[in-house]
Amino acid sequence: MAGDTSKAILEFDHVTVLFDGVEVLSDVSFRAVEGESRVILGAAGSGKTVLLKTALGLIKPDAGKVYAFGKDLTAMREQELFEIRSRMGMLFQESALFDSLTIEENVAYPLVNQRARTPMPAEVVQEKVLEALSFVELERTVAQFPSELSGGMRRRVGIARAVVTEPPLVLYDSPTAGLDPITATTIMALIVKERDLRNTAAVVATHRYQDGQLMANFRYNPQRGALERVSSDGKNGLKTTFMVMRDGRIAFEGSEAELESSTDPYIAKFVKR
Repeated sequence: MAGDTSKAILEFDHVTVLFDGVEVLSDVSFRAVEGESRVILGAAGSGKTVLLKTALGLIKPDAGKVYAFGKDLTAMREQELFEIRSRMGMLFQESALFDSLTIEENVAYPLVNQRARTPMPAEVVQEKVLEALSFVELERTVAQFPSELSGGMRRRVGIARAVVTEPPLVLYDSPTAGLDPITATTIMALIVKERDLRNTAAVVATHRYQDGQLMANFRYNPQRGALERVSSDGKNGLKTTFMVMRDGRIAFEGSEAELESSTDPYIAKFVKR
């Protein structure tokens, strides 16, 4: 974001990632700041998921550097990454819940496995789990297993698990994939709610332009307990940046208005006109 002096919470500096000698990310550079929403669009195989996994330190770049909270992830050993990851939440594709664990145990997993921190008392873990499940309106599912829930409910549990540690940065990989439009909107409303209640930076990889539109044009009103549309004059206080990935490169980075005015055929196909 040119001219933005806000603190960078995530930064890619000329990052390249190779799989079997083929570039899946190629010279990628951007910086996301505190409280910003960053919406990543792109065709299948364009590098969206690899970008998120690289941001989390699950994939090491072959060139360039990744910074999270001002620290260089690429210079860290696996043990050193635990503390950084405890400050990030991640919603994986299809939620990636543990089938053999109850919903309560799934959501508690990040809390009881934070190796960089002092273990939490069991009662504190339970309190935070119930709070996270209440946030996504699934507090009555604690004793159930993922197979007993619908796809949309599993996605909501995935969000609860991603935000249970109250991280300042949350990464969402295709949060609405495979969901019907109504359920998809419910999921995006929860992501906006998390962003606005905690000033969380959100990086959302999605195939649906509607997801980005909702993040750019709605905010959560805690008094009403619902989303409300805000002005689209660029002065609504929301920091939303759109990125379009093409063959591992950033083909576009800018505002919603700039995206919608693009005449590039590849970029234009992601915009619902």
